[in-house]
Amino acid sequence: MDSILKASGLKKYYGSKDNMVRALDGVDLEIERGKFTAIIGTSGSGKSTLLHMLGGLDTPTEGSIRIGSTELSALNGEQATIFRRRQIGFVFQNYNLVPVLTVWENIVFPISLDAQKPDKEFIMHVVKLLGLEAKLDSLPGNLSGGQQQRVAIARALAGKPSIILADEPTGNLDSKTSDDVIGLLKMTSREFSQTIVMITHNPEIAQMADRIVRIEDGKIVAGQLI
Repeated sequence: MDSILKASGLKKYYGSKDNMVRALDGVDLEIERGKFTAIIGTSGSGKSTLLHMLGGLDTPTEGSIRIGSTELSALNGEQATIFRRRQIGFVFQNYNLVPVLTVWENIVFPISLDAQKPDKEFIMHVVKLLGLEAKLDSLPGNLSGGQQQRVAIARALAGKPSIILADEPTGNLDSKTSDDVIGLLKMTSREFSQTIVMITHNPEIAQMADRIVRIEDGKIVAGQLI
């Protein structure tokens, strides 16, 4: 496997002794480059904790995470922030768009934070693929939930990250819009050979991925190719 991400012996414990919660309890996981992987589990299974660890948003109690040739634990706070901004695209359930910025400004915002010049030709290709051409001057408050999530996907893709992590990206959407958004994620994965890892509690949505990994009680119980 040509892996872009590898987690080894990942543990995340909260509390102590009798009150200890094992949110992650020894997770080993490899993510193949250019594939769309769904991590599925019930509420409290540890899937959100795992995604936060993989994205460097939280630190494990034990274990290691490598993205490409970079070991996340070797980075200090500032290095980790820069690495996340350049190498990881995030798509959240609540979109996390800046309400006072237009669609275009939201899409290029992470790139501007990094004092980089956006690749306008590439970004317009993404915009057209996601059907956002007519909305570039709109504010997020004037968009539907599905349109806002498309903007979030475009923002995640704009910086050409090594990997995109999607946290319940359809959680606030109706079933038809959810299917549309997952279809777009799958299409962008293929179009740009983009690695995507998505967590969801919905088995039907997970079926659209290239691979399903199931987590329960902080441990991976099944990983299958479909």
